[in-house]
Amino acid sequence: MTNLGAGMQKEGAAEKSSVRLGWVLSVVVAVQFMVTLDASVVNVALPAVRADLGFSEAGLLWVVNAYTLVFGGFLLLGGRAADLFGRRRVLWLGLGLFGLASFLGGLVQEPSQLVVARAVQGLGAAVLAPVALTIVTTTFPEGAQRTKALALWSVAGASGGAAGVLIGGVLTDYLNWRWVLLINVPIVLFAALGGKEVPDGRPEQRSGLDLIGALLATTGLAALVYGVVRVGNDSLTSGATLGFLGAGIVLLTAFVLYEAKGARQPLVQLRLFAHRSVSGANLAMLLLASGQFASFYFVSLYLQQVLHFTPAAAGLAFLPFCVGFTAAAMLSGRVLARTGPRLLVVAGTLIGALGLAWFSRISTDGSFLANILGPSLVASFGIGACFVPLANAATGNVLPQDAGMASGLLNSGQQVGGSLGLAVTVSVATSHTASLAGDSKPTLAALNGGYGAALLAGAGLLVLAALVALILPGRQSAESAESAPAEPDELPEQRITQPS
Repeated sequence: MTNLGAGMQKEGAAEKSSVRLGWVLSVVVAVQFMVTLDASVVNVALPAVRADLGFSEAGLLWVVNAYTLVFGGFLLLGGRAADLFGRRRVLWLGLGLFGLASFLGGLVQEPSQLVVARAVQGLGAAVLAPVALTIVTTTFPEGAQRTKALALWSVAGASGGAAGVLIGGVLTDYLNWRWVLLINVPIVLFAALGGKEVPDGRPEQRSGLDLIGALLATTGLAALVYGVVRVGNDSLTSGATLGFLGAGIVLLTAFVLYEAKGARQPLVQLRLFAHRSVSGANLAMLLLASGQFASFYFVSLYLQQVLHFTPAAAGLAFLPFCVGFTAAAMLSGRVLARTGPRLLVVAGTLIGALGLAWFSRISTDGSFLANILGPSLVASFGIGACFVPLANAATGNVLPQDAGMASGLLNSGQQVGGSLGLAVTVSVATSHTASLAGDSKPTLAALNGGYGAALLAGAGLLVLAALVALILPGRQSAESAESAPAEPDELPEQRITQPS
């Protein structure tokens, strides 16, 4: 403990330079934008990918899910690595994995090769996302500077998802779908060059990583998501579906038991969930991401498959999403100290649910003005308002040595929620489309009906997020938490010394 605190205090000199803090913030924003960009950048390119590489309809989903599932499954390991081996080293490791997978992914010739490349991208993202948030919470002084940095981190994450659809559409239409992967290479190079300014924060005494825990968590999540995906193709009572769902539940239960009793250096300190702000923020983030991913996926399909937009036009149609996300994230960062996280997240998720419910009224003879513009602004403003307060609630009061773990938990909730939400809503869309089409080939109206049902299901997930957010601290309790004395086992030297 003492060695860790002393090591962290040595970072004060690096933090005193505003120029260096600017570089650090630029790296954080670039990394967060890139990893969220890649969760959605392939959406608009999917029809071109299928035509070029010969994907099946079911296999095409794994171009998205291979990234989000590995991303979510290994985030806890990535967050813990930042605590144990130093933020700068882990940042460079993640950038190397992500950049190499992006470059090779742009050159693939077979469907399986693209899925593998996307999975390795997800592994790199699982290292990068938690270390980016950890850099913010351990490098920037508490107060105005950290709030501003969190707001920009949130803007990068929220707008990255929406901008991914826009960028993917333009690149696919005017260059080639392969550029949705190759575009990451210059971002990686920029972040790697700026990474030398990131304080390392490496403890003098290191311990091993919990590889068994990571394996249990990742395989459990993969089985659970695959089981949900199969519901849309088979039925909930089929042997294969029940087998995968059961295996996922058993493996995740084993993960929790192992973390509680068997792991020497656990990926997750379960004591963190004793704090309602941590547990509430993570569950709310999981449900929020479930609805957010559904909106990106199905709106992009609606624009291309029903309204017959070109990829570039579909991407441009997502500009209102970017505007709403950015405006809401910046506003929530400004008012968080006055409102506390609870009010912002409850209001944001309910506004987002209203936007997705509005989206569900899409029609086969719709248009951008009638079916996209209004619900885009409402949904993105509501969802975008939630990221800063959730990050604050999940990471604001943890010990420095647990910062990477808390960051990994929050990012894991976001990515796992996206994978599960996408699996659930795809199953809803597939089942509803099949019921409308009967035994014949799905018509345009049947596809439209399935997309609308999926978007309505996404709205329901956001309503659940609003109910969970009621347990988050309000303004008064948040202030009390910040002024509360240290835990008995927290030594004074464990706190990060911030410049005045």
